[in-house]
Amino acid sequence: MELKNLRTFQSVVDQGSYQKAAEYLGYTQSTVTVHIQQLEEELGVPLFQRVGRRMTLTQAGEQALDQTRELLLAA
Repeated sequence: MELKNLRTFQSVVDQGSYQKAAEYLGYTQSTVTVHIQQLEEELGVPLFQRVGRRMTLTQAGEQALDQTRELLLAA
């Protein structure tokens, strides 16, 4: 599990969108998408669900976010 993917995941949640997270991190939106896809593949669960134009965390995403925040603080 790469820290950059965890940072990207946390930023998407904190910023509210892939685009805003990309701007915040200095990445392209496609890079953010790849990081989230890699993390989802590694964990074997979707982290976000789209409802219309809104993006919300899945239950697995909420659990992953708690663990991500702890890991990033420790790192």
